[in-house]
Amino acid sequence: MNLPLMPKATAIWLVENTSLSFKQIANFCGMHELEIKGIADGEVGAGIKGLNPITNKQLTKEERERCSNDTEADLQIIVNEVSTKTEQSKKKKKYTPLSKRQDRPDAVYWLIRNHPELKDSQVARLVGSTKSTIDAIRNRTHWNMTNIRPQDPIGLGLCRQIELDEAIAKAERSLKRAEKKKEKEEKERLAQTNENNLEKEESSSVTIEE
Repeated sequence: MNLPLMPKATAIWLVENTSLSFKQIANFCGMHELEIKGIADGEVGAGIKGLNPITNKQLTKEERERCSNDTEADLQIIVNEVSTKTEQSKKKKKYTPLSKRQDRPDAVYWLIRNHPELKDSQVARLVGSTKSTIDAIRNRTHWNMTNIRPQDPIGLGLCRQIELDEAIAKAERSLKRAEKKKEKEEKERLAQTNENNLEKEESSSVTIEE
């Protein structure tokens, strides 16, 4: 999926300067509709300057007008070499802007506290952190622990709501599988114990009769 450069800044501009629906903007920027609503309400992206995708040559005026007149239509991005390379780069490794990297420990702490079901690898992938940093925060041995405050990574712009939702759903499925496996093993253990006890009883009965 091709996304515009700086999706959140692009979404902010579209919210402020067009009559496009939240769904259209969300689909175009690869974000969740609730994130777009948060932008419109001033709860998400505060302080971020909007980026015009038209002057940035990623959207045409005609396309914007077409979708403004048809809320069911999807905005079509202008695919160019730069955006394609950026998309490929994102698939290789999550890039976090320098201005946001200092916020990652706060985001990690928030995820650890609010979603303990997430694996360290999932937390690392969501906010672009490392396992060593996550371990240090989890064990409260991080060098800057006294200054780390839990903050929602979505509000910080480190990940999207849809990415967090998918990670949580995956973690919950994994937990359910682990629980089912544990229940199955426990049933098998009890069955084996009962079988062993029955064999002992039968053995004792045979010995008494002899």
